[in-house]
Amino acid sequence: MYLLRLALASLNNRRFTACLTVFAIALSVCLLLAVERVRTEARASFASTISGTDLIVGARSGSVNLLLYSVFRIGNATNNIRWSSFEQLAASPRVKWAIPLSLGDSHRGYRVLGTSAAYFEHYRYGRGQPLQLQSGRAFASDPFEVVLGAEVADALHYRLGDQVVLAHGVATISLVQHDDKPFRVVGILARTGTPVDRTLHISLAGMEALHIDWQNGVPARGGGKVSAEQARHLDLTPTAITAVLLGLNSKIATFAVQREINEYRGEPLLAILPGVALQELWSLMGTAEKALFVVSLFVVLTGLIGMLTAILTSLNERRREMAILRSVGARPWQVACLLVLEAFALALAGVLLGVALLYLAIAASQGYVQAQYGLYLPLALPSAYEWTLLGAILAAALLMGVVPAWRAYRQSLADGLSIRL
Repeated sequence: MYLLRLALASLNNRRFTACLTVFAIALSVCLLLAVERVRTEARASFASTISGTDLIVGARSGSVNLLLYSVFRIGNATNNIRWSSFEQLAASPRVKWAIPLSLGDSHRGYRVLGTSAAYFEHYRYGRGQPLQLQSGRAFASDPFEVVLGAEVADALHYRLGDQVVLAHGVATISLVQHDDKPFRVVGILARTGTPVDRTLHISLAGMEALHIDWQNGVPARGGGKVSAEQARHLDLTPTAITAVLLGLNSKIATFAVQREINEYRGEPLLAILPGVALQELWSLMGTAEKALFVVSLFVVLTGLIGMLTAILTSLNERRREMAILRSVGARPWQVACLLVLEAFALALAGVLLGVALLYLAIAASQGYVQAQYGLYLPLALPSAYEWTLLGAILAAALLMGVVPAWRAYRQSLADGLSIRL
């Protein structure tokens, strides 16, 4: 116990250097834990980008490709699904609800999604959270109404009642504008931190009305053009859609329905389980995840090497101190233990300060991070894995403390007393 008191007194005598060393270790520990916490929660948030949906159905392609364009609005479908096929799927007694999705247009780089009222009723994200309107309402009977995601509204400074002109295709700058059929903003969704925030939502009738006078991907000219007012009185039932989100009455029937859809004879369809496809997609990004973790480990290693450097640098100046300790009866192993205890005390103080900095940072930024990125960082106790990391840091500090301890052990009493002031 007296060695610990002596180690603390020695550090207090060099408190400025000790404080800098502790702060360097604390920052590295805070970074390591923050990366681990963000990585864990990002994975959980990624996996819950869509929740409550049992199956995603699209044209036959790959599961990751279907997930990317139907959930993340990335890429394009290889083919569409006939409307009659959707009606048959929705009418199945094992299907509780069905959400049609139609993609293809955009607005200033943001994707446009054609869907039905079922989207606002049944779509879930996160831990089963429903979509909520920040202001306004969902689209109704008028086909030329649009509901904006939160990011779209904020980035483009749109408000309720504004006119929005959609563009053909998904390019940021499109040469073909649907300027003859503008949409009116009737609602703005609350922020979710998911691709919903970056999407403009219109009805399937609105999507059909945009292309009612198009032939083979080319807009009509002259007298062949159909105005917005004329389109309102036409049959706007879609002929095809891009994908379907399905919720089933029984989770037990999921695999049976999936197999039935994959063997559907009407047209080639693919049904995927969102959770499985999300894990498959996340595994593709595993290299970047591991690289970030390795970088944070090297930051911690840098902090510990800084501690070792500080102790070794001061060791030569403290040879007289060590010699005096030997002269009053301290054994060589006690001198060595003194330096090991100093290293451990510095590392322990750095770890405690690092954990405190982490929780202060989470408390200060929790609301902002959740609102902007949909990432919930809980103020929870460290997980078992995080405790393991902290223990490993302390063990590494002890091992590094052995280096100056061994040097102090080797120094003789005569060598220490021979140092000139």
